Amino acid sequence: MTNHYMSIPIVSFIGRSNSGKTTLIERVIPELVKAGYRVATVKHAGHGFDLDTEGKDSWRHKRAGASSVIVVSKGSLALFADVSEQLKVEEVRDRFLDRSYDLIIAEGWKSEGYPKIIVVRDQLGEISYSSDGLLAVVSDKPINQPVPVLHLDDIAGVAALLIRQFPLRRREHELDV
Repeated sequence: MTNHYMSIPIVSFIGRSNSGKTTLIERVIPELVKAGYRVATVKHAGHGFDLDTEGKDSWRHKRAGASSVIVVSKGSLALFADVSEQLKVEEVRDRFLDRSYDLIIAEGWKSEGYPKIIVVRDQLGEISYSSDGLLAVVSDKPINQPVPVLHLDDIAGVAALLIRQFPLRRREHELDV
């Protein structure tokens, strides 16, 4: 059982399709890494996806009926697995990520109650969301909100907000030293 106190924190970036969530995440990750964070991302694909390449061994194993196929090389691991239902980010964290990560950035999951940053292009009403756990709004338009509103290009500001909200903690292996 995962010790909830020591669980890797999750922050969700939400916004309508093509609002710039992926680009923002892609620009924030290097800032977090420079600050010493080990980051994992979990992307919600509402319409399903297939990353396995037709004809490759892993694709052939899956097509033959394997429920899970894991491909391992030096420095990389890929898992193709059937799941019975939509997994929540904490289920992905608890099943597949070890304690060496400092932060999980989820793209999507607007209704799950994770601390969240909303990415807005036109107006806040373009996406329905709960204000519970709202950390910030990121937009290229001025928006009046009781939380910080950061510009889409203020990557250092978004990273600083995440670092303040989710400070680096000592990892379990460091506690044994």
